[in-house]
Amino acid sequence: MRDTQAAGERPVTHSASTESHYLEQNAKQTKNTVRQSKRADIQAEKTETMTTGTDEKITIIPRSEHNISRNDISDNALKVLYRLNKGGYEAYLVGGGVRDLLLGKKPKDFDITTNATPEQIRKLFRNCRLVGRRFRLAHIMFGPEVIEVATFRGHHDQSITEDKNLSQQAQNGMLLRDNIFGSIEEDAIRRDFTVNSLYYNIDDFSVRDYVDGLKDLKDGIIRLIGDPETRYREDPVRMLRAVRFACKLDMRIEPKTAQPIKQLAPLLREIPSARLFEESLKLLQAGQGYATYKMLKEYHLFEQLFPTISIRFTLNNDSPMEKIIEQVLKNTDFRLKNERPVNPAFLFAAMLWYPVTEHAEKLSQEGGLAYYDAFALAMNDILDDQCRSIAIPKRITTTMRDIWQLQLRLPRRQGRRASKLMEHQKFRAAFDLLELRANVERRTELQELATWWDDYQRANNTQQREMIAELGSSPVRKRHRPRKPSHAARKPNKS
Repeated sequence: MRDTQAAGERPVTHSASTESHYLEQNAKQTKNTVRQSKRADIQAEKTETMTTGTDEKITIIPRSEHNISRNDISDNALKVLYRLNKGGYEAYLVGGGVRDLLLGKKPKDFDITTNATPEQIRKLFRNCRLVGRRFRLAHIMFGPEVIEVATFRGHHDQSITEDKNLSQQAQNGMLLRDNIFGSIEEDAIRRDFTVNSLYYNIDDFSVRDYVDGLKDLKDGIIRLIGDPETRYREDPVRMLRAVRFACKLDMRIEPKTAQPIKQLAPLLREIPSARLFEESLKLLQAGQGYATYKMLKEYHLFEQLFPTISIRFTLNNDSPMEKIIEQVLKNTDFRLKNERPVNPAFLFAAMLWYPVTEHAEKLSQEGGLAYYDAFALAMNDILDDQCRSIAIPKRITTTMRDIWQLQLRLPRRQGRRASKLMEHQKFRAAFDLLELRANVERRTELQELATWWDDYQRANNTQQREMIAELGSSPVRKRHRPRKPSHAARKPNKS
């Protein structure tokens, strides 16, 4: 494989006095290049298999033998690729974007890898922001769109790495920092799965494959690159990613890749809970939530994310809690399939509803508390327990509390209570949870309550008044407040 820098085409550098002029001129050239490249359709002759200088085999798939078109790539991603090339650097589209394009899917984002260092990238792009300590990355900002650019990663060898700012590894094998840069061949080996290690070359529009990723993509296989146990120990989140990609892409996890997962699942406890929250959203809100949930359970990963739920699983998976989880995940998948919005607060509120009520009953019986007070304590306890595993943000837990508390208010409909409840910002989400509970529990009074609220929402004002009248009046307990002292009885102000 041709090495750009080895061939003498070293990165172009510019003095501070010419930087502004260069960027302005380069921006115009980039715009023209992108416009011209959209019309171009260069054809290569045939697929080539080569051996690199590092004894790694590379398969080059020419434009004529793959389906990736620049028309399907973000204009901003193309701008970044071309500007890096103009600056004298190698640059490739890589990862999930290439994978999804080859599968005929529309990528959510486009990632780029290059031999330019983060600092060199920042010099080329005024709209660049460097992020991350564990993995140093460049984010190129184009309004709401962010193009992530990473420098080729090199082999990690703790024994020869002295600078802890570049590389650091914990005793359990987890990579705490990995900023060792290398070649594209090394970068390919450092990626997680073969299907994510495919490189689209903007120079000749070919796809480069160093790890037989294209074959695994065609065969529907999720295969980890390297020794599975070592790679999972480096980053335990890879176990979650294996499950997510298998379900998302409707593929199977290769046996050697799957084998260590159950044993190593507890390593997820070492991952920051905030990161696990983000991963849980990707797992459960990607359109294959129910299939993902079942596979997470199969590999003992779900219990690491949701221990509060897992300890309540039954042998036959037929408890109300398990039924409502199945139903809410299927409903979420359906909404995503039909491009309808989903709310993580509602999803988590449904999943944790029965742990909350079970704990509230226990507190009420053992502590002699009124149920409403026990329920408030139970919400706190369950959320505290859950957030130790995945750090659910306060903006979401606040909504979850509203949805839960409304479940206690929905049966109380007399007078103006029903109309006031409908004015609550979270009423619709609370009603949806009520319907789920009615479908799961099959209790007559709960089903009748859900039906009543459904009819009430559809009724006009006159019909709503009639529905309230039919409920009858229930005695309302008056709250006796202490009288305020009269003006004459007040003590004089001594000021």
